[in-house]
Amino acid sequence: MRTRVLAPSLLLLLAPLATACGDASGASGPKTVTVTVGYQSKTINTVTAGTLLRSLGYFEQELAARGKRDGVTYKVDWQDYATGAPITAQMTAGKIDIGSMGDFPLLINAARGKELKQPTRLVAVTGYNLRGGLNTVVTAPDSKLEALADLRGKKVSTSVGSAADGTLVRALQRAGIDPASGIEKLNQQPSVGASALQAGSADALSQFVAWPGQLAYEGKAKALYDGAELNLPTFHGVTVREKFAKERPGVLEDFLRAQRKATDHLRAEPVAAAESVAKETGLPAEVVYLYNGANGIATFDPALRPELIDALKQDVAVLKDAKLVGDVDVDAFVDPEPLKRAAEGTPEYPKAATARSELWLKGQARAQGFDSPRELLRAAHGADVRTAYVPDAVTGTLWFADKAVWVAEGPELRAFVTAAGAKSYVDRHQGSGARIVSFAEAGALAS
Repeated sequence: MRTRVLAPSLLLLLAPLATACGDASGASGPKTVTVTVGYQSKTINTVTAGTLLRSLGYFEQELAARGKRDGVTYKVDWQDYATGAPITAQMTAGKIDIGSMGDFPLLINAARGKELKQPTRLVAVTGYNLRGGLNTVVTAPDSKLEALADLRGKKVSTSVGSAADGTLVRALQRAGIDPASGIEKLNQQPSVGASALQAGSADALSQFVAWPGQLAYEGKAKALYDGAELNLPTFHGVTVREKFAKERPGVLEDFLRAQRKATDHLRAEPVAAAESVAKETGLPAEVVYLYNGANGIATFDPALRPELIDALKQDVAVLKDAKLVGDVDVDAFVDPEPLKRAAEGTPEYPKAATARSELWLKGQARAQGFDSPRELLRAAHGADVRTAYVPDAVTGTLWFADKAVWVAEGPELRAFVTAAGAKSYVDRHQGSGARIVSFAEAGALAS
């Protein structure tokens, strides 16, 4: 037999190919497998599959246990992005194995994966809101715009193809405004849009968690439209390359088990989780808690609930109209089996409960819940308050008490995310004496 000897130059060319897919093996050492996870640190209702999960180290722990069993060294490469689009680009290039993103980007992920012969599957949910409250349209604090209808002919910043863009499109349609010609849409990254709003080059900003809450908290914006008015579910989820899922099903299940552990931690210790995410992202903990708290706008549960999948199917038409996707077979995209295996023997999480008012006092490790905004205001009087949150009287969307629009109606005090929501309520209850009052007046009426 003749033995062929490769030239040194050819060996150099072939060497990178041995490690390009994240697997490397040495003659005397154990094989190493790198799992690449794409996430969005500041899209904070994905934290159980990203920021929080990474800080807790649960995925690494699961992989370490697996490595001891099969003699493989597993490593995790966490890659942080601002939106879902670059995660999809990297997944379809075979460079990211597992990613998390919003419902509209998930559909684009499915479409691009099929087109580029790198199919992906939706395997879990991170955070959801059954009414759509994770997306909000905001304006400058001193803006004269009072309702969504006022956006006609105005410049509105959003990220095209995002969940927030989907909310904007649907909201404009309901207001009788053509989303394509009725406004001047500025396709911008969230941070760029936030700057444009402050500079006055955009009249409004439609964005996803946590941008609207952050801008409102910092006094840089006020809410114009609460996405929950659409009463359509919105969520973020976990997607995986089909090839990776088939080659390493156990690793995917490890990820989903770790995600569930992170979900348990967030639900059991919401303040600690908010503080942790704030430290990792630079976001105010008060903003993180608005969305991820015990009564936050997002409910965390990995389950692929039927109402969420049905909503995803309705989203396809919006993206098709925008010519961002063709037909998407949602049923083929959704794969519940890995989560079923990973969660076997564990109890289901309860559905989202009715939001309650919450008072977070300085120095406290837990926020206190109240059955009514009036009770919260009474308890806050004279207290060392860090933040107070109240649910919208109609949509249930939690908001900062001092940023909400208040309505007094007899002995009752009701809070609203937007001025338009409060005005609509007052107009419908004129016979009861309902009237809009300031936050200070609401506090005085409660005490």
